[in-house]
Amino acid sequence: MESSGFFLICNLHSMIALTCGALMMFYSNEVSVFGHGLETASKLQGSTPHDQLLIRTSDSFSGLLLFAIGFLLFMVAFVKDREFQSFFAKGCVLLHISLAVWRVYFVRMLEDLAFDWPRQVVGDIVLALSWVLFLVYSWREKYD
Repeated sequence: MESSGFFLICNLHSMIALTCGALMMFYSNEVSVFGHGLETASKLQGSTPHDQLLIRTSDSFSGLLLFAIGFLLFMVAFVKDREFQSFFAKGCVLLHISLAVWRVYFVRMLEDLAFDWPRQVVGDIVLALSWVLFLVYSWREKYD
């Protein structure tokens, strides 16, 4: 018996990653303004042309990586093996919690991003909770 919850959660996370990755690659300035505000976004763009080029290149590669992760999540959504689904979900929970911890300990120390980290930590925890809910649902299915 396959789990449609795994398919739905993978596709939801895939759509989020694909959209964010594409936006980071092609509209990094606009996304930065939308996410951080005009003043912080202008500080994050760099002060010299060389810095600006490095930051735009870094944003583009980060977006490409996020796009690739979204594509990988889309492919993984079609895996039918319950053991793999459980293993993958546990790994995703660990990844999202690790990212939240990293934001709490390191991102909050950055002066320009000090106001953004709580919102980002909440987002990481919500994404982790979606996988936890899948695990709880699959355990309930397994032992009922």
